Amino acid sequence: MFRNKSFTPQELSLFTAFILSLPIATGIFIFKPVWWIALLSFMVIFAGSYGLILFTLQTFIYRKIKLIYKLIYQTKASKKEEFYYKNLLPQKGIEEVRADVESWAQQKKQEVEILRKNEAFRKEFLQNLGHELRTPVFAIQGYVETLLNGALHNDEVNTKFLQNTSRNVERLVNLLDDLDEISSLESGQVKLHQKNFVIQDLVLEVFESLDIHLREKKIKAFIKKGCESPLTVYADKEKIRQVITNLIENSIKYGKMEGIIEASFYNLDDNRVLTEISDNGFGIAEDQLSRLFERFYRTDEARARRTGGSGLGLSICKHIIEAHGQTIHVRSKVDVGSTFGFTLSKKASASE
Repeated sequence: MFRNKSFTPQELSLFTAFILSLPIATGIFIFKPVWWIALLSFMVIFAGSYGLILFTLQTFIYRKIKLIYKLIYQTKASKKEEFYYKNLLPQKGIEEVRADVESWAQQKKQEVEILRKNEAFRKEFLQNLGHELRTPVFAIQGYVETLLNGALHNDEVNTKFLQNTSRNVERLVNLLDDLDEISSLESGQVKLHQKNFVIQDLVLEVFESLDIHLREKKIKAFIKKGCESPLTVYADKEKIRQVITNLIENSIKYGKMEGIIEASFYNLDDNRVLTEISDNGFGIAEDQLSRLFERFYRTDEARARRTGGSGLGLSICKHIIEAHGQTIHVRSKVDVGSTFGFTLSKKASASE
């Protein structure tokens, strides 16, 4: 019946002292049947046993437990913590202490797991970064060496090589700019200049700015029927333009010839508006969706490299939306298409 009982030191001392005192007092009464002697013996043995057992528990066992708690918190004890160690901790049962230690161990296990994942992510990021930097640098190096070795005076190739070098320099600059931007977003250094604007108007502006690329692949871009009613959001317009531009550019790059790109807008609740950019392109495999917003992650590396880009676009989009305190998501199916959606705050009142 006592197996699952969580005894405090006082309770355990009382129980143990009683178990010791009762048979000894009973034995004394058997040898000398005088009740007051037996009762006095019981009281003396009980009091002495209780004091000795309690002193032993608190001095030796709970001293060790106190060290365990100090190890858990890994800090020099404050006055408040010293009061806890001296007065509150000894009142705890062994089971409560065990639960505290198990909770701490579980927390440390989770922290170690996070550190392992972060370390794996760091290694992959550095490997990808090295590859992204190496590609344009080696190309530039090759073109420059060829030009210096005599091709500079060959009118048939020098202009072409310089143009290729310029493109790789531009790619390198874009990569560095993206890295700088994502670092600023992650560190919270980017200040948002939020204002009210109609989200449909911004999407139409992006459609117009990308019209040449849409025409090249004969893609039709439009706002979904029933979503034309203006919805005013409160956000950094230029940052959201960057998000929408990236999503639409991806739909163009990985979309099918004569495909479609559809923008839709919904009132989620009293505080948020949902914007979705959908296409009927090649789609993304389900097992890749969870990593899609990671830095440098590519679903189709060969095709992605041919179409250009730093591999940081979606990661930057995610950080921009999260800087607004909102969320971004993706739904996709291979050979059906993809839908990227993000939320924004509704129009701010004049008092704000």
